Amino acid sequence: MEMEIDVVSTLVAAIVVLLIGRVVISKVGFLQRYNIPEPVVGGLLAALVITGLRVGAGMEISFDMSLQTPLMLAFFATIGLSADVKTLMQGGRTVLVFFAVVVVMLVIQNAVGVAAAISLDMHPLTGLLAGSITMSGGHGTGAAYATRFGEDYNLQGAMEVAMACATFGLVLGGLIGGPIAQRLISSNNLKAGTGVELEGAPGELGGDEVRSLSPESFLETLFLIVICVMIGSYLGQVLKNDYLTLPAFVWTLFTGVLIRNALGLSGLRQVDGATIDLLGTVSLSLFLAMALIALRLWELVSLALPILAILAVQAVAIAAYVYFVTFRVMGSNYDAAVMSAGHCGFGMGATPTAIANMQAVAGRYGHSPQAFLIIPIVGAFLIDLANALVIQGFMSLPQLGL
Repeated sequence: MEMEIDVVSTLVAAIVVLLIGRVVISKVGFLQRYNIPEPVVGGLLAALVITGLRVGAGMEISFDMSLQTPLMLAFFATIGLSADVKTLMQGGRTVLVFFAVVVVMLVIQNAVGVAAAISLDMHPLTGLLAGSITMSGGHGTGAAYATRFGEDYNLQGAMEVAMACATFGLVLGGLIGGPIAQRLISSNNLKAGTGVELEGAPGELGGDEVRSLSPESFLETLFLIVICVMIGSYLGQVLKNDYLTLPAFVWTLFTGVLIRNALGLSGLRQVDGATIDLLGTVSLSLFLAMALIALRLWELVSLALPILAILAVQAVAIAAYVYFVTFRVMGSNYDAAVMSAGHCGFGMGATPTAIANMQAVAGRYGHSPQAFLIIPIVGAFLIDLANALVIQGFMSLPQLGL
């Protein structure tokens, strides 16, 4: 039996998932202690129920995800609209240092993936799919490369492998980030406010904090977000090419940065930061809830054992790298701990997961403006460019035999 859920009911389901996640976290000390995000908790519970209905009752539930991409683009638009040039200049050196840390991790992910695939007598491209393509690139990058590997190199089952690996990363990225940050904070006795003070950024609304909102600021900000989404989506389509294709969310973010700073420098209008924060948080939460209720957990179960082994090694590798390298290179302070949670999020899943991880940590221990500035810049601005170059470099290695 198949049940199709329309777009409005899907939105209702996503909201219910968020509310359930909040209630469960409030009742379970373990989840509070390790800062597991609400969308991850509620979404995984929903995915488990849906999987149980499919396996036990033969019920196939499909959701209308028409709003998922617009919500993701809206979130990245708020990131761009919050990126003031002066603030970006304040974080300049730290951004470059963190970017270097991330690039090294991309190389390690692909080296681990390719080495494990070769040792297990699998195609090296399968190792790349289980490397930075899906671990740091997520579902979008995974789908793009899976299509290419299937068409150009006749790699069988490439799309299924890519989607399952990206799903594994999305789940694990949301589960390990909070515990790692909690361990770093408690073992080093870290306190909020010990790092560089920068302006806030979208997604930083934590705990039960409520901010003022007016109809005027809501409509003006919503208008700017929609403009960013429209322009970003258009640029993502018309600027596609065979060499380097940036996803629409990157163009949306760029557009937001240009609009924010053009308005500010011209003196025409100042963007309302509080409203940006609020709409960014709502967009992010709903996007993640929708992504998780649509997880096809049975695809993970159907993966061959060698793929699961590669993914397990990847999870251990990034957890160790973040704990021993990212935290120390970034200063061994509270901001570095929050950034470590974010690095786990987009190092195994996606930038929204990174922000959700940091939200959960910040909601308990206090805000980290530096982390909320740097993670979106690197996770959305820079990582896709670096990832494409690193992947291309690995594909040129003679060991891959391409």
